[in-house]
Amino acid sequence: MYPRLVNPTKTFGANLRRLRQLRGFSQEKLAELSDLHRTYVGAVERGERNIALVNICNLASALKCDTAELLQGLDFSRTGKLHGRTGR
Repeated sequence: MYPRLVNPTKTFGANLRRLRQLRGFSQEKLAELSDLHRTYVGAVERGERNIALVNICNLASALKCDTAELLQGLDFSRTGKLHGRTGR
């Protein structure tokens, strides 16, 4: 049986929202700390944006967490490909 497919942008966004709320940050405060725009942070949390690695690093730094915490729940196969697609 194949692993359950995940939408990586939705999973990342849910992780980001959870960690932001645990820290007590508003989207605006997190955006300010990570040098990103508030509406961009909101779109990432909703899984609407395919975020760049440098922005993942900036968000992790602002949240004082490892980047791995933001990527939690994403399942990579033995071939290194992510299961699931954001697909159009």
